[in-house]
Amino acid sequence: MPDLAHLTGFALVALAMVLTPGPNMIYVISRSITQGPAAGLVSVAGVAVGFLVYMFSAAVGITALIFAVPLAYDALRFAGAAYLLWLAWQALRPGGTSPFAVRILPHDPVRKLFLMGFLTNLLNPKVAMLYLSLLPQFIDPSRGSVLAQSLALGAVQIAVSVSFNSLIALCAGAISRFLAAHPLWSRLQRWLMGTVLAGLAVNMAVEARR
Repeated sequence: MPDLAHLTGFALVALAMVLTPGPNMIYVISRSITQGPAAGLVSVAGVAVGFLVYMFSAAVGITALIFAVPLAYDALRFAGAAYLLWLAWQALRPGGTSPFAVRILPHDPVRKLFLMGFLTNLLNPKVAMLYLSLLPQFIDPSRGSVLAQSLALGAVQIAVSVSFNSLIALCAGAISRFLAAHPLWSRLQRWLMGTVLAGLAVNMAVEARR
């Protein structure tokens, strides 16, 4: 099993990723504002199943391959750092907008809400990068089964993502109204997330392979 430091570190990366505007957040917020918190929670359930697909796909062999080929590990490490820097720029760039300023969507039945949440997550490049490039760096083969470590880290990421996406679904309407009335807070949120992501990217780029 991963040690506490690796679990905590990956949880912080997962938290920074989930708080950064992306397809999942925008879809959940849109549904919550348009159809209410219940629709947002159904969408979150679909997103969670998409995470399970990524987690098991990574666990059954991708991480083991990366550790068997050092050059592949380093290539993905730098790719992950570059992607985090890109997310940081999206948050910090002039003219950036809050994900809570979303377009109104038509009302959909529960089954479609779940399916769209699943597909949105499955096709989300941020999630693919998280599992293919970021997760392997928190695995230490000397601590035992790579498969078990992958599943443990994946479970941590899913727990963090589902918890905060559910909170966002429940509070999206109130947050949207607050940010519309207080644009300074929206800018502060973007700068905070951009700074955190840039720091994670730099740390990842300079960290030596374990």
